[in-house]
Parts: sequence; C-alpha cells; structure tokens
Amino acid sequence: MSESLSKGELRRQQILQVLKQNGRITIAEMIDRFECSEATARRDLDLLERKGELIRTIGGAIFEGAGSVREVPFAEKRQLLWLEKEAIAKRALDFIEEGDSICLTGGTTTFLLAKLLKQRQGITVVTNAVNIAIELSDCEGIQVVVIGGVMRSNSFELCGPLAERTIEHLNIEKLFMGIDGFSTAKGITTYSELEAQTARMLMRQAQQTFAVFDYTKVGKASLFSVAPVHELTACITDRLLPGDMAKELERAGVSCYYANL
Repeated sequence: MSESLSKGELRRQQILQVLKQNGRITIAEMIDRFECSEATARRDLDLLERKGELIRTIGGAIFEGAGSVREVPFAEKRQLLWLEKEAIAKRALDFIEEGDSICLTGGTTTFLLAKLLKQRQGITVVTNAVNIAIELSDCEGIQVVVIGGVMRSNSFELCGPLAERTIEHLNIEKLFMGIDGFSTAKGITTYSELEAQTARMLMRQAQQTFAVFDYTKVGKASLFSVAPVHELTACITDRLLPGDMAKELERAGVSCYYANL
C-alpha cells in the first residue's frame, strides 16, 4: 500500500502513527525522525489539522483522540444557533459607545457583533481575526487595527509570536472574547493553545473583558485554559446560567447579561 503513496503522504501517515502511540509530537522530533525541514514539518501538521487528525500546539501537535470534542470549523459554526448568537451580539452592542477602543477575538458571535458595529461611528476595532477585519474594511466610521500572526484556518485568528509582540503595545478598553468552554471549575477554555495564549495577552491589555458565548459552551471545558472566570468583567449569553454558577460569578464580581430572544 505504501508504494502507492507519495513521500509526503507516507511521512504524514507515519506522523499520525507516532501521535497515536505517544499522544504528542514536537517539530524538533519530526525534523530528527523524518529528516525533513522545519517548514515541511509545520506544513504537514497544518495539513493534518485541517483534516481534523490532530490539534496544533506551540511547537508541535497532540493527537485529536487524546483531546476533547473535535473543534468545529468556522464555516460549520455559522450554521449553528444563528438566532441565539445574533441576539448575544445585539446585547453586547449595548456596551459599546462612540469613541470606544474595543477588541474582537475570532468566533461566530464576535463576527456577528462586527456586522452590527457597521451601524456605528467613531469606534476603533482591534482584532486578530482576518474575517472580522475584512467585514469592517469598508466602514468609514470605524478604524480597524489588525494584529498580525499566523492564521488558523478553523477560526481565521492570527496567533503566535508576531501577534504577541503587537499586543504588548496595545491599550484596549473593552475586549469581547469568543470562547469554546465556560465553567467555574476549568474557567474559560479554547481548542487551540495558540489562541489561548493570544487571548491571555489580550486580557492583560484590556480594561474590561466580556466573554460572549451561547448555552452550549456552559459547563464545558475545551483542551486549553485561557483564564479563570473571576478574571472576567462580565459574560453575555443567551440562557440563564445554572444557579451555583451564577452565585459563584456574583461572589467574584462578574456580571451576567442575557440576550433578548
């Protein structure tokens, strides 16, 4: 069977075998084991990530089966809970005023918030999401600042060292953050280690942080932690949070706001 495979396909098949055996692999291990360049190793991991075979991490990858539920690509997410996410975005819009400097991370709810922002004037939007930047590119009343970096195809987010160097010099008034999991035990979580690291830096530079998420994220924990929930200013969602969670957030001084459906 291997005779019918190209050299690259065979190498990627072997990478998956190592991942299934060990649970993870680093770029350095790939270069040594498969005698390939760093660029080739990274390209192989990108191809396998797009197929849903693995989860990229900083400096390597872990096996998809060793993680939590598979990350859903943006195109698929757009079809899910559209009305709920639109309502959450409309509620989030209430906290944005003329003259504000805000930041939007990647995500379907933050993308819908960006679409609503086109009605406003005098706002600066910082984003690390390519699709959000493009959506706002023709708005004369909105200044768009794009954080550079390496793009993740599942979310259109730009991450990595280049993004981090830019973020260090930013002063953000209000950060609206899309997330993959929200629980009082595990905190705010996401599927990507790169996105988690970028989100942590954005939170440090923001005066206020709003987590925007639908009810399917509540009580769930994705693979990588961003921050404990008590570090939020507020959360905006579409259904009442469970009683224990709501009380814990209240004790921590985190406000909860609900969409009008």
